[in-house]
Amino acid sequence: MAQNLKIRSELMMALRQYIEDAGLGQKEAAEVFGVHQPRISDLMRGKIDKFTIDRLVNMLARIGKTVKVKAA
Repeated sequence: MAQNLKIRSELMMALRQYIEDAGLGQKEAAEVFGVHQPRISDLMRGKIDKFTIDRLVNMLARIGKTVKVKAA
């Protein structure tokens, strides 16, 4: 469970960084990621329980980012 939270947290940080770097508003970000604006609000507020790894990976894929898994 802790590992799952860590992965989701890292993915969420990558998405938030992209939004901030691109200077996107929540409505614009929602359009880019193919989600509704309240989901972007949840992302920006760090509501980790609202997101699955699958959803976060799909959102990253929409901006051309790939996720690599490295077993430790």
